[in-house]
Amino acid sequence: MNNYMKKAIVLGGSRGIGKAISESLKTLDIDVIAASKSDIDTSNMESVRKFLQTYSNTDILVLNTGGPPVLEFKKISEEDWKKYHNQLFLGFCTILQNISISDNGYIFVITSNVIKEPNSKLIISSAYRAAFSSVFKILSKEFASRNITMINIAPGPINTDRTKELVDNVGEYADSLPMERLGEPEEIGNFVKLIVEKEIKYLSGVVINFDGSNSNYVY
Repeated sequence: MNNYMKKAIVLGGSRGIGKAISESLKTLDIDVIAASKSDIDTSNMESVRKFLQTYSNTDILVLNTGGPPVLEFKKISEEDWKKYHNQLFLGFCTILQNISISDNGYIFVITSNVIKEPNSKLIISSAYRAAFSSVFKILSKEFASRNITMINIAPGPINTDRTKELVDNVGEYADSLPMERLGEPEEIGNFVKLIVEKEIKYLSGVVINFDGSNSNYVY
């Protein structure tokens, strides 16, 4: 009898969307490592390398991290560019280069709607999340030969601390949205759970716009 328990690693798994995904996967009897920033800080490459020494393989990987503050383009420093280059791009690339994903596994990345609709208030995020999304799309073809599904989830306005940091009047903003509410982190968690539980595989390589019809782009 096969008693193997699948393992999942969820970065940023202690709060917000990451926590919701972690909690949802736990209901499937999956051994979930909900990594917090103290476990791995993707802006710090030494932290990334140290994490990979401990966690070198998994069945399910969720790449997730917070985003940069609102900064005008002229006020973005060289240190800002370097930090978020690591946090949103190089850290994730290094993980994918060095971690082993089991055949028939899953890789999710939590990006943002700025990969489709760049935001002038979130220039750094728009740049690096879009760059990593390109790498992720290319790799989805390579991993497909091992039946590993890769899905890019691009959240819009979700009820998290991040949204509260970016929006002055959250209640008024929520009322202005098509569904007249923010999305809940648990909705994304349940989506990831459904994909894994139902073994949906042929969806690989796509971007899921999780924004309650708030975006203006068609594709």
